[in-house]
Amino acid sequence: MAAKNLSPSIAALALGLALAASLPAAAEEAQTGDPSLGGQSLDQAASDPTASLMSVQVQNLYSGDYHQLDDESSNTVQLRSAIPFQAFGLNNIARMTLPVVTDSPSGSGVGDMTVFDLVAFDQAWGRWGAGAVMLVPIGADGLSADKWAIGPAVGFTARQPGLLWGLFNQNLFSFAGSGQQDVNVSILQPIFNYSLPDKWSVGASEMNLVYDWERDDWTALPLGVKLAKLVKFGQLPVQFVGSYEHNFADDYVAPAWTFNFTVKFLFPI
Repeated sequence: MAAKNLSPSIAALALGLALAASLPAAAEEAQTGDPSLGGQSLDQAASDPTASLMSVQVQNLYSGDYHQLDDESSNTVQLRSAIPFQAFGLNNIARMTLPVVTDSPSGSGVGDMTVFDLVAFDQAWGRWGAGAVMLVPIGADGLSADKWAIGPAVGFTARQPGLLWGLFNQNLFSFAGSGQQDVNVSILQPIFNYSLPDKWSVGASEMNLVYDWERDDWTALPLGVKLAKLVKFGQLPVQFVGSYEHNFADDYVAPAWTFNFTVKFLFPI
């Protein structure tokens, strides 16, 4: 009986020792940063929205349950490109995101596009950036807000060997369009990524916490985790990411949980 009680403790100790043994290797691997990426490793920069890294990603998001709706699910293929460039001697990052809804309670088709331009400033401790984000109402009927919206974007990432953390904020306030409901929202994205050996990493999923100023309430409060792996196909680096999120804001019609799988093609300059 005593041996059975000791087994979980021995297993936990073995797991802890294995994890501790992997930490120096992960830290050493993460220290080999790329000067063109501000000293970041490529796998860390792939998880950093402020990094000057050209990328194209295809993300599939599946939600199998909805708050306030019964027996509903949805699937969206999200296309995103990020292009770094210089203007007036400053580092800029332009990003475009286009959702293609393949199934949802509101129908299917192309959703509204969001674009932003962030001016990034490298620091000894990491990086911060500021810019603007815009919502472009090109979505199909039932999937579009039918409102143009624009607002400020600001964020920072701090890094240590093997560790990246920070916060990214986007704000959208409608100024034109035919939609009946104004778009006045603030979106917070916590950033946390920890590098593991062999180009693996774990961290927070791409959690977008949404505060709706029209409703004076949080309409999305996701909490999620991710697992990522960076591989090379010839000279092309590709990051694969799987993540799961649960949305704790259940007073509005929204996905209760979401699983997403992302393939991100990286083009270091």
